Amino acid sequence: MKKIITTSKAPAPLGPYNQAVLSNDTLYMSGQIGININTGEMVLDDIKSETTQVMQNLKAVLEAADMTFENVVKTSIFISNMDDFVLINEVYGSYFNENTAPARETVQVARLPKDVNVEISMIAVK
Repeated sequence: MKKIITTSKAPAPLGPYNQAVLSNDTLYMSGQIGININTGEMVLDDIKSETTQVMQNLKAVLEAADMTFENVVKTSIFISNMDDFVLINEVYGSYFNENTAPARETVQVARLPKDVNVEISMIAVK
């Protein structure tokens, strides 16, 4: 059984997919990019601001599923420049307890939607 999770507090999908799908107790969250939901504009001022917006968008989707970052068991981070890793990691890490942080991979990719610098997807479990 799957349930589609959507919230107006995070950017709407840019294509034929949903913000998240809940299957049993597992939430599969689509990648989020740094779109400010209030303005509809991309947050591209600097990599820390962009990453913060991405994490806030993910937080909104988690909340729509009655979850928090404590429920996250796996993340995938896609970045356009590995030189930004330290700054992205600094922001990302502030959302988790280091002792219970999820499993994760970070990969550099050639290009991301809307030419953003970072996209993050997550899997969470109730």
